[in-house]
Amino acid sequence: MERRQFLMNGLAAGAAVAAPSLALPTLARANTGDAAYHRDEILSAGSDFLGVTAEALGSAFEKIFMDYGDAPTAYIAGEEVSGAIGLGLRYGKGLVHMKSLQAPTTVYWQGPSAGFDGGVNASRVFTLAYFLDSPDQVFRRFPGVEGSAYFVGGLGVNYQRAEGIVLAPIRAGVGFRLGANVGWLAYSRKRNILPF
Repeated sequence: MERRQFLMNGLAAGAAVAAPSLALPTLARANTGDAAYHRDEILSAGSDFLGVTAEALGSAFEKIFMDYGDAPTAYIAGEEVSGAIGLGLRYGKGLVHMKSLQAPTTVYWQGPSAGFDGGVNASRVFTLAYFLDSPDQVFRRFPGVEGSAYFVGGLGVNYQRAEGIVLAPIRAGVGFRLGANVGWLAYSRKRNILPF
């Protein structure tokens, strides 16, 4: 059983803090073939969507690529808002992009958290998805207690994993959120007000 660790969350204005020791173990399974995105495609799509330089985003991607490879099978581009004072909530909406699909699939996410956490922020989120063979596989709950959070060039990154699927959201936004919490994100086809 994997060791569970608290998820560090927040934006650090202009700070770059790395905590690679909290990273999830690398999975042996590799993404190959034409169904996967390649490094340059992901870097271009991510920097365009987040509005950051390819160099800044490249630093964040390097850590993810080192852990899970440089060929994710999908990515989610969206926006979210979150806030917490001990107990927190996060809501977002985005599009799941896969090479095998002509049109992206809309996805909503919401989730509660609890811990030593406070602040409010609004973010653009670019999520790399590994081992996702169909957009339908994303519609589930992903725990947020496993993984890591670190900041590279002002971008927040953490891992979420459920049933062999790994999501690596990269957040860039405004506001301030800092602390440690446990919780989950539930991805759904429809917007849900209740985060459960």
